Amino acid sequence: MKQILFSLLMVTGITFAAQAQSEQYQQAMNQQVALLDSASYFTQGGTQQLANTFERIAEAEKTQWLPYYYAAYCRVNEAFLTTDKSKVDEITDKAQLNIEKASALKGKDSEISCILSLIASARIGVDPMTRGMKYGMESGQHLEEAKKLNPENPRVPMLEGQALLYTPEAFGGSKSKAKEKFEEALLKFAADKPGDKITPHWGEAYTKMLMTELSK
Repeated sequence: MKQILFSLLMVTGITFAAQAQSEQYQQAMNQQVALLDSASYFTQGGTQQLANTFERIAEAEKTQWLPYYYAAYCRVNEAFLTTDKSKVDEITDKAQLNIEKASALKGKDSEISCILSLIASARIGVDPMTRGMKYGMESGQHLEEAKKLNPENPRVPMLEGQALLYTPEAFGGSKSKAKEKFEEALLKFAADKPGDKITPHWGEAYTKMLMTELSK
């Protein structure tokens, strides 16, 4: 009888510990994703700080893919925001490592493919003349994969539109086609209803900003 009681107490203790850890994880993620949604954190230093925090959460949890995903998202934006092009490869390598860890836990996923597309796009910025073709094709392939995995993902047309907007017309860019993609993205953002605060939901405000830029 004592052995049964001891076993029950052990199971109950483990259950409560797991629940407490889960609540702590959710609280930490909610807080950091909320900061990520704030424009004030969208600076090189801000994204770097958030990436470091997401990496710490990821390494503490080890079985959750989203902290690695957000760490990669922050790193790739850090790469876009840095003015020192010599640091871009180092930063994107960190993003690549994080998204590979996310993929190992989650498997194939539209959101992961979007980050892989962004990483390839960031690498172009180091030297567009020599890297444009290789990484431009790679970025596009990842977006195609993202679209196949989830045709309703609003970040796919948003990133397609961004590529069309910033690619010279001589190489396939088009402001009118970019606008069409942004309009498609906004419709999908309106229909996208994440089940919680930490499911990927970024991009709507940025899409609206790009639409404003197009109208100038």
